[in-house]
Amino acid sequence: MRNYIIYIAAVLLLCSCGEYTRVQKSEDYDYKFEYAKRAFEEKKYVQAATLLKDCIAVFKGSDKAEESLYLLGMSHYENKDYLTSGVYLKNYYTRYPKGKYAESARFFCGYGYYLDSPDPQLDQTGTIQAIEELQAFLDYFPRSDKVSIAQNAIFELQDKLTLKQLQNAQLYYNLGNYMGNNYRSAVIVAQNAVKDYPYSKYKEDLEMLILKALYQEADNSVEERKADRFRDVIDEYYSFINNYPDSRNRSEADNILKIARRYVKD
Repeated sequence: MRNYIIYIAAVLLLCSCGEYTRVQKSEDYDYKFEYAKRAFEEKKYVQAATLLKDCIAVFKGSDKAEESLYLLGMSHYENKDYLTSGVYLKNYYTRYPKGKYAESARFFCGYGYYLDSPDPQLDQTGTIQAIEELQAFLDYFPRSDKVSIAQNAIFELQDKLTLKQLQNAQLYYNLGNYMGNNYRSAVIVAQNAVKDYPYSKYKEDLEMLILKALYQEADNSVEERKADRFRDVIDEYYSFINNYPDSRNRSEADNILKIARRYVKD
């Protein structure tokens, strides 16, 4: 019985492959289009994409061209080829800004880029592109049922960009005075990140790094500049404690304040 089932399955698979081969060679594009839609529904996304690509040019100017382009983009999306999917979906909503699938195309274009977003230590061009696409989706479709999904994805992507900046600032901090004042660079990078992403979950880490870098900069200054720079440290301390009174870094921050006060006259 088991061998019989395997045999039947093999026959069905061969028949299916044979039909797909015939469809590929056929010049009946309505037939190709219907087969491609069926293949998409059956999750045969490579087959669907191959056939739909043939259909687009032939159906130019018709409703089938619009649907073909959308399904082509979604075939690549479902096949996890998010970059190619993004190209076709963006082509769709650019060509059909008020089309039947415009909302879906904008969402999945951006969400595909979100899913393809690289790790923080890598180049973040793709992450920025994902944010831009998802924000455009929110601008065009503020009442969509996918708004919360898009917003959460944007927050996650922004946190990734913030983490990238935190890592850059930490690198400058670790370099210290090697070939220049890297503490100042650490402060600038961290301050820009706080300004650009004020609601990031890494904000406390950034502000603590700013305090530490200012302290190190002051501590390594020439004597005539120490007082002024330690005043900046004290100001930063109170800003940090005001924002995070129960910070896990409170003890370290308090110790920085204690040292800073030795250099500043009341």
